[in-house]
Amino acid sequence: MRKNIKITAAAAATAALALGLSACGTDSDPAAKGETGAKADTSKALVVAASPTPHADILNFVKKNLAEEAGLKLEVKEFTDYVLPNTATENGQVDANFFQHKPYLDDFNKKNKTHIVPVVDVHLEPLGLYSKKVKDIKDIKAGQTIAVPNDTTNEGRALQLLAEDGLITVKDGVGTNAKLSDITDKKGLEFKEIEAATVPRALGDVDAAVINGNYAIEADLKPGQDSLALEKAEGNPYANFLAVKEGNEEDPRVQKLAKLLNSDEVKKFIEDTYKGSIVPAFGQPAKS
Repeated sequence: MRKNIKITAAAAATAALALGLSACGTDSDPAAKGETGAKADTSKALVVAASPTPHADILNFVKKNLAEEAGLKLEVKEFTDYVLPNTATENGQVDANFFQHKPYLDDFNKKNKTHIVPVVDVHLEPLGLYSKKVKDIKDIKAGQTIAVPNDTTNEGRALQLLAEDGLITVKDGVGTNAKLSDITDKKGLEFKEIEAATVPRALGDVDAAVINGNYAIEADLKPGQDSLALEKAEGNPYANFLAVKEGNEEDPRVQKLAKLLNSDEVKKFIEDTYKGSIVPAFGQPAKS
């Protein structure tokens, strides 16, 4: 049984309202405005919002095996949606979050006028193409249907994967911003747009489906073994990272956690636990 604190949308909203004044501070408080130089109480636990799998699992490995020796108190709060971790980080309900990639964060900041920034890349959850009806990508033929995630970020990513593997062609330059309307040659294939989290459940109803790495794992799929095609990790913009509100990047607790998340021990944990379903994305810090 998990010992993390699970936060539902309603509970988080209530907590955020209750903590609003104290968390956001006053106009004279630099922490309230996300100004660089705001001093954190390093004696307190660093509270990190995270998706359950694999983010919270990785953080709990750090908490159990590495944090104490590094002098870091770490508290992990699980969120099951992709909005509250950022809003909770923005308003100070939590100190950091770990659940997202850069294209999603850029879109979120723009739409919500938030100020969340990456600190360090940790892992990649490769998007993959799966099927219960064919055993090889070469067996996908005209007239068959492929399910893709229906959100902007992941649909473009899915279409790029299909294009790289020769199943479709798309307009030059669209990259991972591709939409179905950007397909210039479907090669006879049909496409079904489905909410990303529910794509695995539709796998038996279509000929193939593009599924996010975390949802594939939750559906007991093994991306490294079961996928017909899989994203490459090198140079991938979809690495998941530790993030904070702008101005808090140099919090000593954040820096300690960033170092631990890029440690050899965490690399080995990711490789041994997920066996290619999730891969380390260590290297240069994520770019803001």
